[in-house]
Amino acid sequence: INHFFLTSSHHNNHMGPGNDTQISGFLLLGLSEDPEQQPLIFGLFLSMYLITVFGNLLIILAVSSDSHLHTPMYFLLANLSFLDICVISTIVPKMLVNIQTQNNVITYPGCISQIYFSTLFAGWDDFLLTAMAYDRFVAICHPLHYTVIMNPHLCGLLVLVSWITSVLNSLLQSLMLLQLSFCSEVEIPHFFCELHQMIQLACSDSFLNDTVLYVSTVLLAGGPLAGILYSYSKIISSIHRISSAQGKYKAFSTCTSHLSVVSLFYCTVLGVYLSSAGTQSSHASAVASVMYTVVTPMLNPFIYSLRNRDIKGALIRFFRGQL
Repeated sequence: INHFFLTSSHHNNHMGPGNDTQISGFLLLGLSEDPEQQPLIFGLFLSMYLITVFGNLLIILAVSSDSHLHTPMYFLLANLSFLDICVISTIVPKMLVNIQTQNNVITYPGCISQIYFSTLFAGWDDFLLTAMAYDRFVAICHPLHYTVIMNPHLCGLLVLVSWITSVLNSLLQSLMLLQLSFCSEVEIPHFFCELHQMIQLACSDSFLNDTVLYVSTVLLAGGPLAGILYSYSKIISSIHRISSAQGKYKAFSTCTSHLSVVSLFYCTVLGVYLSSAGTQSSHASAVASVMYTVVTPMLNPFIYSLRNRDIKGALIRFFRGQL
């Protein structure tokens, strides 16, 4: 295997150890190296992938086909569903191919691409959840001005700005990763190329990469989280002022789906961080990563559709129209 991964430039030997080695690929160890568990993992992840894609496509279909759902909240939800498909499609298909072919190799360009897109979509997801919290804040705290404030221009702008910010961040992280050199340690104890894991594998100085990663995480995860918490503090105080119990329930019920998705996203991301920081086990970190890369995108359509009459109604009308 090492012959495949390493191509040496012998004329550069005077440059010192580590610099004369060019990495051409990595070995993804996956969730388990036990051959008996591979069919189970394959079946489980294929099922979750198909459910995620199908469920999120149904939400996009419901929102786009029904004029009643052409509102800011559902426009942002359709974007979130599209992103959930993108997040899982960046990671799971490659993993399934590796299990099926019994070949865990991922090329260097393939690994960098996976890091770029997974970082891009995770960041974009985070910003969209913040935009959705702002939408609920305006709807509950400023209901009379809702249509004026949350106009199509602002909705489009929120999605565009969140996309541009995520692109710039993932581009910065990927370009900085390209500056690192990797030695003969080419095994990644994960089921996909994850940024933090890759920085740890580098044999050149990664202090700058670590610093940029932590600063961007604080700004791009902490900033949106602060926005979400601020929005919900205002929403709760606004609901508290409603006199009737029915009015309180009606106002809060419009937020429960979003609140569930936000809690799921941040709890799983926090779980990954704590598992990688608290234990030296990379396996624990890989298992925790399954939660936010696979399970969260799969559960989002269920959270939004099971308690949502509008989505159910739109899908029923759509399929009746097709029959």
